[in-house]
Amino acid sequence: MGDVNVLQIVLIFLVTWIAAIDQFNFLESLYQPIVTGMVVGLILGDLQTGLIVGGMYQLMTIGNMPVGGAQPPNAVIGGIMAAVLAISLDLEPTVAVATAIPFALLGQYTVTLIFTISSGLMSLADRYAEEAKPSSITRLNYVTMTLLGLVFAIVVTLFFVGGQAVGEQVVAAIPTWLMGGLSAAGGMMRFVGFAILLKVMVSGEMWGFYLMGFGMAVIVMASPSLSGPALIILAFIGFALAFWDYQIQTKFKQSAPVVGGSQSGI
Repeated sequence: MGDVNVLQIVLIFLVTWIAAIDQFNFLESLYQPIVTGMVVGLILGDLQTGLIVGGMYQLMTIGNMPVGGAQPPNAVIGGIMAAVLAISLDLEPTVAVATAIPFALLGQYTVTLIFTISSGLMSLADRYAEEAKPSSITRLNYVTMTLLGLVFAIVVTLFFVGGQAVGEQVVAAIPTWLMGGLSAAGGMMRFVGFAILLKVMVSGEMWGFYLMGFGMAVIVMASPSLSGPALIILAFIGFALAFWDYQIQTKFKQSAPVVGGSQSGI
């Protein structure tokens, strides 16, 4: 990819700003890597790579969740930088995902710093509430949202522009064995993320559906004519099974005898 132009820099800035605000305020999933990867791919002229990297990073983060004060690597900066690195430096998607982790960690440190600073504004918000000034509380929220989005956007834009200048030299200096290690680590991260999600969600009753889905995936992918629309086919099968299970469970609940009624259930 050649040198970036001013329009691409501005668009990357705006996308990061909106995604950062969405992660903590809008909650419309615009910040998810699979969305930002697609948008970055459109901006940089490589939609396919953007979708691949975004989907791969999404799998890595799918099981990440904050626990108390412990925060996972930030999905906004990590997802955007993974797509930027893959497209602008022509990196393999797995290498780009692994390389973007330090940026994601920096993003989370940024979130912690901004939240720490913003905590001092809580007393001001309490005072506005006591004085019955909802418009002042609204403005205060807008200020913190804008600050968070600007910090994220500035960090990503600086790395984006700087990466164009020095990125190729840095990548060329990476030894082959280290590049192979980054590729292997990036490939493993998506499975680790999905495993974390399964550990949280899967119960003993669900293992049958999980194994059934795995078997169906192997069967569908084995057919060349079905491998293309495999995800759509499996999604329809999964929806059919889920809807069937919902209907069965609903019938069981409706046919259960009423507690406290007669022995006939009437």
